[in-house]
Amino acid sequence: MKLYELAASPSARRVGIFLAEKGIEIERIPVDIRGGENLSDEFRAMSANGRIPLLALDDGNYLCESVAICRYLDECSPTDTSLFGNTPLERARVEMWHRIVELDGLVPAFQAFRNLTRVYQDRENCVEAWGHESKARVQAFLPRLDQRLADSPYLAGDEYSIADICAYVLMEFISRMDIEADQSQPHLQRWQQQVAARPAILSL
Repeated sequence: MKLYELAASPSARRVGIFLAEKGIEIERIPVDIRGGENLSDEFRAMSANGRIPLLALDDGNYLCESVAICRYLDECSPTDTSLFGNTPLERARVEMWHRIVELDGLVPAFQAFRNLTRVYQDRENCVEAWGHESKARVQAFLPRLDQRLADSPYLAGDEYSIADICAYVLMEFISRMDIEADQSQPHLQRWQQQVAARPAILSL
C-alpha cells in the first residue's frame, strides 16, 4: 500500500495519527497540493475527490477521504480495542462526536483558513466576510467541547477514539489562526494536554 499525502494538512494528519496509534507502517508519497499536483489528470484518475490523503491498495483499488481510509485500515488490522468503539453504543457515540467535530469544527475551520489566507485563490473564490464568520463559528464551538469534556475523559466516553484524533487535529489547525482553548475552558485544556502526551502523537 501507498499513502499519498501532505503530512502537515489536517486530513492527512488525522490518518497519520491513526496509523501511529495502530502501529501500521505504510509507504508515504508526498503530494504538492499548493502547487496543484492533486489537480493533475494522473492524480484525479486515482482519487475520486482529487484530494489527499489517498490510499493506493496493492490490488489496484484506491480510497480517499481520511475516515474511509482509517476504517479500512482498522478492519484490516484488528486489535483488542478499536478506535471506532467496541460495542454498538460505543460505535454510535464515536460516530456522533466525530461528526459533530467535523461539521461544527473542522469544516468551518477550513473555510476560515482558506477564505482569510486566500491560499488557494488561484482555484477558488475567496470571501473574506465568510472567513471571519467561519472563524467566529469555530470560536463558538470550543465551549461546547469543554462542556462535553467536563463530563467525560474523552469525547465519546471513557476510551480514546478517532473522535479525539479529529478534535486534536482541529485544535492544532486553529492555532494557525490564533484560536486556542483559554482558562475559561479548563476541561478542553486538560484533554488537549492529555492527548498531546500520547506516545503516538509524540512519535510524529
